[in-house]
Amino acid sequence: MNEPKPKILLLENIHPRAAKRLGDSGFSVKAMAHALDAEALRRDIADAFIIGIRSKTKLTAEALASAKKLAAVGAFCIGTDQIDLADAAKRGIAVFNAPYSSARSVVEMVLGEVLLLSRGVFAKNRKMHAGTWDKSALGSHEVRGKKLGIVGYGKIGSQLSVLAEALGMEVHFHDVEEKLVLGNARKSKTLAELLKISDVVTLHVDGRPGNRGLFGRREFNIMKPGAIFINASRGFVVDEQALAERIKAGRLRGAALDVFAKEPRGAGERFFSPLQGLDQAVLTPHVAGSTEEAQTAIAAFVAERLLDYAQTGSTLHSVNFPNIGLPKVSGVHRVIHIHQNIPGMLAQLNRVFAAHKANIVEQYLKTNETLGYAITDISPSNSRAIARDLAAIKHTIKFRILY
Repeated sequence: MNEPKPKILLLENIHPRAAKRLGDSGFSVKAMAHALDAEALRRDIADAFIIGIRSKTKLTAEALASAKKLAAVGAFCIGTDQIDLADAAKRGIAVFNAPYSSARSVVEMVLGEVLLLSRGVFAKNRKMHAGTWDKSALGSHEVRGKKLGIVGYGKIGSQLSVLAEALGMEVHFHDVEEKLVLGNARKSKTLAELLKISDVVTLHVDGRPGNRGLFGRREFNIMKPGAIFINASRGFVVDEQALAERIKAGRLRGAALDVFAKEPRGAGERFFSPLQGLDQAVLTPHVAGSTEEAQTAIAAFVAERLLDYAQTGSTLHSVNFPNIGLPKVSGVHRVIHIHQNIPGMLAQLNRVFAAHKANIVEQYLKTNETLGYAITDISPSNSRAIARDLAAIKHTIKFRILY
């Protein structure tokens, strides 16, 4: 009787290229267009070998506890703050993401919003649809010479910096970490310093807990009167009510938000925000990285990382495992052993191999603060007996014999 194919669960309308690539490689793929609530997630993840998600699915420690067969998580996006990375590591679950694939798409959308808000195009468009011909230069500005303030100078913020400077903008940024400065961008020592001078402020911070509520009434009050505000990072970073109040008061010229504190799980749910109905607020449904080019690239990149891990044990580009990359080889058994980072673990592994007269062809070990990840290619041996003895080693988290 044939063994059932390992199950892969893909949520949140991941590009079909991923499902095809994984399915063609011998996996049973179930793809869904939406995120799952906590109860449904625990049920569906119970027998999954791999799960693929985007930003709405929350892989908490409780959810991961239900995933007894789970080997890997693919985050088909940049961020991984929706995943309990430490708990995943403790359970021997490798996590992969797509740190670069959608950056260009996000940057292009933000830059477009900077241009269109500066020219008042959105307001003019609404008037035209209402039958009003308002041909005036009043309030319409070039971006050349204006100060762009970037909060978060990572993969997206730094790329935006380069393109904005090419348009003639004066780029300033603030980041809590030291970053390589590109072009003529200037670093502001504090967030307040950045806000006071910027004509446009755009957020590109990560999802660390410390960024929750980063932007509220105090920050909006510090911004220059008539400035433009853009958030394409995380919804929980911004107090939307405070932003709506500042727009209504005429304090800010306009805003564009692509992410929100409360987002629908799928297309069937209603969306609510205090910014709805404000002419100066441009709202988009978390689509800054949603171009065909970006989603195709993300699907290809993450699917390949998951396949490499499943088929060869390669952990290159994992965000929570030590990174080791190896090609697939023939004529050997490849043993993957995930364990707590305790001294002497390699010696214990090798004693098992020696006891079963398994010759070591190649062996690799890499560790991080908590995990040890060992890959050993051995001569063909009694794999069942080896598996039994590996499982008995204290501090073992998981192991696999690939072939």
